[in-house]
Amino acid sequence: MEAEKMELKLYNTMTQQKEVLIPITPGKIGLYVCGITAYDFSHIGHARAAVSFDVLYRYLKHLGYEVNFVRNFTDVDDKIIKRANESGVEPLELSNQFCEEYLVDMAALQCLLPTHQPRVSDHMDHIIKMIEKIIEKDCGYVVEGDVFFSVDKSPNYGKLSGQMLEHTRAGERVAVDSRKRNPADFALWKAAKPDEPSWESPWGPGRPGWHIECSAMSAHYLSPKFDIHGGGADLKFPHHENEIAQTCAACEDSGVNYWLHNGHVTIGNEKMAKSKRNFKTIREMTDNYHPLALRHFLMSAQYRSPLSYSESQLEYSSEALYYVYQTLQDLDEGLSPYRELMSEDGGKAEQTPEAKDIIKKLKSEFEAKMLDDLNTAHILTGAYQDALKFINASLSKLKKMQKKQRMSMLVSLVEIEKAAREVLDVLGLLTTLSYAEILQEMKLKTLKRAELGEGDITQLIEERITARKNKEFEKSDQIREKLTRKGIALMDIGKETVWRPCFPSQADSSK
Repeated sequence: MEAEKMELKLYNTMTQQKEVLIPITPGKIGLYVCGITAYDFSHIGHARAAVSFDVLYRYLKHLGYEVNFVRNFTDVDDKIIKRANESGVEPLELSNQFCEEYLVDMAALQCLLPTHQPRVSDHMDHIIKMIEKIIEKDCGYVVEGDVFFSVDKSPNYGKLSGQMLEHTRAGERVAVDSRKRNPADFALWKAAKPDEPSWESPWGPGRPGWHIECSAMSAHYLSPKFDIHGGGADLKFPHHENEIAQTCAACEDSGVNYWLHNGHVTIGNEKMAKSKRNFKTIREMTDNYHPLALRHFLMSAQYRSPLSYSESQLEYSSEALYYVYQTLQDLDEGLSPYRELMSEDGGKAEQTPEAKDIIKKLKSEFEAKMLDDLNTAHILTGAYQDALKFINASLSKLKKMQKKQRMSMLVSLVEIEKAAREVLDVLGLLTTLSYAEILQEMKLKTLKRAELGEGDITQLIEERITARKNKEFEKSDQIREKLTRKGIALMDIGKETVWRPCFPSQADSSK
């Protein structure tokens, strides 16, 4: 797809309005996203940011852009040092462990690897050089081995977040330092302390402040001026505000054209955060729910909107995706007897007018939502559901059709499947596994949540069959209802009873 023919509108936090994406270099996009501070397993708030910008990355590629995507790891930080001391390990050893754990989570969530994943510890030279430039421009000052940025030298400070300088806090992760010229001044370099990792610098041994890393690494991998900078809404101030001040001070031709921020995940009307101890880790969630269901849930609201976590919402996502994959699996099985026949036809048969219309509506509805600031809310509803219904309705009719009519329907179903898969692929909801393998994985997660095994289900099905034979219909209904409450639906198909996941009949939406 040619990007020039489709206008993608993105909400720019800096201008507080949606703007058409116009790249600095035609056909190419520079994208920088703030990554995690690696000291623990990441929670689903981190996953929301990762999935939101993975969708952007995928959609930009879908539009035909060449994307240089940079997402950093903060592997040198106060929190890392504190946790390492508590655990009795070296800070860089701890951070490396959780960088790797994060990548495991990202793979499970089908997040594509960025072009670059720089770590602070590998870029001290770039950081030190940028601090030197800031000092040369008289925008930074040295105090006893520490280096601070002087916010008074940044005339547009507060423009991104709307924070007026006189109202700003210190902008740091530590208490206000009386040595600062302005309480809002923030650390560029911190003098070494006993038993902390440090690097040599012109101001003595030490380590970087939090904000300078992203300015230095974005400038190195993209340039001081690039297209899109993303991150969580909580990073607007002070982190992104300070990034702007630093980069502008160090580099004459600098700036970000589009600032994008994803909304928080909330739990009990509060932002999910480690500091509040109200978080759910990605690993914890994917232990009980299929990673694709978690990804679907994280896309169930437009990325800028807050997303309220509940188990019932994850159950809805699980059921929605199961229906999608079950329909595609039924299609695969339904087409199987005719594969050789379709190959012999050599593409002579044409799609039905109804199928052409369904595909056109599916694609146009999908593109319209995505071009409007990546609106993934209800993305697999509407025309997408119409396509799935068409598949289900058509499969049962194939055997009764005349040869020419059947061939036209077969071609139609193949093309509808292609369109449906393309949407799933752009959304990151398609894996290398077969439909059957994904369905089996989802069933196993359902059994785990229900605290049942395959043998337990088989036994209950047999008990129900026996009850029905003995006309004990109340007992039969009780078995079905018991399983439905646990998210398992029994389906009588001919003389056989099978089961599939379903939304638990009495799910607690407050969980």
